[in-house]
Amino acid sequence: MTSARAFTCVLWDVDGVVADASAGIVPRAQRVLEEMGRPVPSFDDMRAWIGPPMLESFQVRAGLSADEAVVAVGKYRALAAADGYASSVRLYPGVPELIREVAGAGVPISTASTKPENQVVAILEHYGLADAFTAISGARPAADINDTKADVVAKALERLEAAGADVSAPVLIGDRHHDVDGAGEHGVPVIFARWGFGSPDEEAGAIAAVDTADELGALLRTVVPALAQAA
Repeated sequence: MTSARAFTCVLWDVDGVVADASAGIVPRAQRVLEEMGRPVPSFDDMRAWIGPPMLESFQVRAGLSADEAVVAVGKYRALAAADGYASSVRLYPGVPELIREVAGAGVPISTASTKPENQVVAILEHYGLADAFTAISGARPAADINDTKADVVAKALERLEAAGADVSAPVLIGDRHHDVDGAGEHGVPVIFARWGFGSPDEEAGAIAAVDTADELGALLRTVVPALAQAA
């Protein structure tokens, strides 16, 4: 990526970029599959489920029919609600501090997550980060709605614009090919976070890839004018 780029706002994927919720996501999904009499993949194999919409994963990765997947998502989300949406969730090292730095420089930021929006809000509130975001955007919570990454990126941009933000040059921080593909539908470039759940081949199409929050911060300071000026 060249330093000629100048981004005006930053969108953040949540699972795999801001938060690692695998300690809760995987056991719940495994329990649902067991209850439905389906093969239960190992914890490591199910890491690939994290990022895409859960409705999609139950169909594509577990082979459930569309109707069965709706039932499975309902069961999964009931377990998540019972556990508490912020339980078994940790934030990646350095990411909360970077979010605060970006927001503190006056750069508009929003989540753009296919995780249900109420869960995103719960996690950010639990960790005291909600107030750093100009907008919080996630998927609609109904089990039979499959909001894609493109859908939530569009929602994030709409909410940022409604808040008075300059959305002429957004960038998304993501960790899966779904982020690259979905953001690409809106012409939004992606910086790929390698600490998440994606594999190396999923970086294709991203404008840059970073290994740590420190690397991401250094990069953002060169391509986000407001952040560079505050540094």
